[in-house]
Amino acid sequence: MAILNILRYPDPRLHKVATPVTVFDAKLEKLVADMAETMYDAPGIGLAASQVDVHEQLVVIDISETKDALVAYINPEIIWASEEKQVYDEGCLSVPGIYDGVERHAQIKVRALDVKGQPFEVEADGLLAVCIQHEMDHLLGKVFVEYLSPLKRNRIKAKLVKEERGMAREAQLRAAGRRF
Repeated sequence: MAILNILRYPDPRLHKVATPVTVFDAKLEKLVADMAETMYDAPGIGLAASQVDVHEQLVVIDISETKDALVAYINPEIIWASEEKQVYDEGCLSVPGIYDGVERHAQIKVRALDVKGQPFEVEADGLLAVCIQHEMDHLLGKVFVEYLSPLKRNRIKAKLVKEERGMAREAQLRAAGRRF
């Protein structure tokens, strides 16, 4: 297994729409395992393949306290959503350190395939429903900050770009220091 690089907002690759998975093989199983390891290491409760620059319809989720209830949702689709909505404070591994309220369906029913290509359905509410909807947004090229006001979104973008520049500059200085 390997820790994968998580794309950071506002990376334009986060806006690429994922395509359906068509091949269920050892390569897909390895991707699921690598995504799970990456998610747990981050640490997070969900990760979409789009966030690791693999633009296929695949998400991994584990909302358990013990981190032993991983589920891979391949080619997921919401087949029912409640009219009732709820607001949850969401965060994202691609938008580190930022949390804000997003309104989503309170209950959903999802149809997906497992890593072997077998279909399954899940009814979800609470945190699981929020997490599934959040990760499925990534497959459509949407990041949760796009639900926020343009002012908030621009502040977040500016903050993350500044942090990225600072990290790049630190890396340059460390590299330069090793040369002497």
